[in-house]
Amino acid sequence: MDVYKLVTLFAFAISIAMLLYQFFKLISAGNPVDYSKPSGSIRDGVIYSFTTAMSPFEKESAYMHLPTYVAGIIFHIGTFFSFPVLLILIIYPNIFIGSDILTYMFGIAFFAGAFSGLLILVKRIVKKELRSISGADDYISNFLTTVVQALSAFVLFSGNVYPLYFIAFSLLLIWIPIGKTRHLLYFFFARYHLGAFYGRRGSWPVKQKNNE
Repeated sequence: MDVYKLVTLFAFAISIAMLLYQFFKLISAGNPVDYSKPSGSIRDGVIYSFTTAMSPFEKESAYMHLPTYVAGIIFHIGTFFSFPVLLILIIYPNIFIGSDILTYMFGIAFFAGAFSGLLILVKRIVKKELRSISGADDYISNFLTTVVQALSAFVLFSGNVYPLYFIAFSLLLIWIPIGKTRHLLYFFFARYHLGAFYGRRGSWPVKQKNNE
């Protein structure tokens, strides 16, 4: 195994260790104490939080930016699949050779993800209202994730694994538990607490009003 793969595996181990540390800190914190009298179901609120509440039409303004919402979904799907593909390319580097279906399926997904990430990045730079609330972390996280997906697509379509691919992925892995990319862990806790909070108060699930 060459040095680039070893460095990437080392970065992977560091990233997992740091995320596990944050995970156990969140678990040990427990649920916040709520002294209010319950008027709804926590269970129903949590289910709603992870399902219907994720719809752009249930969010405050996402329905007004549907192209960006869709691009974000594609971007996250590509990011999700990039990690198992990385491990596959390290352990079984020739698995995609001769497999046109796998190559094109993942390659197109990564290309679409990288293109979506680039569009989101450009929008953040161009639009003044987004630029005013953006910090270095926003740009670094988007840039690293977009580059990794672009290189993943290039590696699959070219049939060759290049050192730059492992270098870029190593940087992303180290950045994940440091930057906003760690929301891949905090997302689940945040959605759970939102659902529990509003479910207990009977606000979630949102009850549709009948037109009279």
